[in-house]
Amino acid sequence: MISVQQATQIILDNLQPLVIESIPLTAANGRILQENLTTDRDLPPFDRVTMDGIAIHYANFERGQRSFKIESIGAAGSPQTTLKNPENCIEIMTGAMLPIDADTVIRYEDVEIENGIATIQIDEIRHRQNIHFRGIDRKAGTIVTQPGTRISSAEIGLAASVGKANLQVSKLPKIQIISTGDELIEVDKTPLPHQIRTSNVYTIKAALENWGIAADRLHLLDDKEELRTKLRNSLRDYDVLILSGGVSKGKFDFIPEILEELKVEKLFHRVRQRPGKPFWFGRTSDTFVFALPGNPVSSFICLNRYFRRWLEHSLHSTPTARPRIPLAAPVHFKPDLSYFVQVKLQYPPEGGITALPIEGNGSGDFANLTNADGFLELERGKDEYGVGEVFDFLGWR
Repeated sequence: MISVQQATQIILDNLQPLVIESIPLTAANGRILQENLTTDRDLPPFDRVTMDGIAIHYANFERGQRSFKIESIGAAGSPQTTLKNPENCIEIMTGAMLPIDADTVIRYEDVEIENGIATIQIDEIRHRQNIHFRGIDRKAGTIVTQPGTRISSAEIGLAASVGKANLQVSKLPKIQIISTGDELIEVDKTPLPHQIRTSNVYTIKAALENWGIAADRLHLLDDKEELRTKLRNSLRDYDVLILSGGVSKGKFDFIPEILEELKVEKLFHRVRQRPGKPFWFGRTSDTFVFALPGNPVSSFICLNRYFRRWLEHSLHSTPTARPRIPLAAPVHFKPDLSYFVQVKLQYPPEGGITALPIEGNGSGDFANLTNADGFLELERGKDEYGVGEVFDFLGWR
């Protein structure tokens, strides 16, 4: 067995080469940006009015003037107007360009308009109020978002504002999720006493969708010839295979043997951790194979702890933060293994976050995952973990 740290390093030493592609802005949500987003003009590009109301020359208000004749109306999307007489005003709308020779906007709620005269109803206003000034957010030529950013609705809006109809992003790997086992049937079937419905592949598929990837599914029986034929095809057609089951020491756990026959280089098999010890990782020149344990909690941990990190580094994405959170209750764990304990986050009234261990019934108890928010990674080398000790938190919600 190798340690969690060694397994991590081996995985990060075997990344998929970065390929960059150009895609439409409308398809970029959730993808990893691989170019600088640079402002093509000042943001905002002009002195922008932020309230519906009237625009005046402030010096006249300061001298005591309160009533202003309305010269014209300035609408959003119209060319800039000019305040011809500084003793007058212009009705102005949110989003419009501030009129030339006007420098202050008073909202309609503070004005009474009658017979073409706007009378200010309040005694105090601020010079240059209710104006979003040109370039105050960003100057033209400013880099506003950098490569490695996962594109969200905020970046989509920003890209649109700087005229990017297409974006350079990391090309996603083509992934197939493979379940194995004669005991598994589809979710819409009624299982016999010796059967269970397949669930790991749906868990993995949903996680990948959260990370922006639509993966294909395949189920294989515990038959060497079928495994050999189908896996050979999958290794040819996909960039990544994520297998669930068939990697432990059972009589029908054929996956390691078949992968070796198919010339997949084994980089490790078995990690000093619980759950998830039988995890197998290897590669060909073109395809990476993550053969996860069949027990649902083990599979889920290995996917989140190892594959997600591999994916982020392969896509040159800014890695997901792994906060360190204190235990809210002690944990006793005797084996000399790294221990991924399921936890529920707590938010005490005095502030901060703590992680409360959630008791389950082993690596097959996937129902317990619905009660937890993530795992704490307890380093091996001790068997008592006390309240207040901090450990890396790995969340999935």
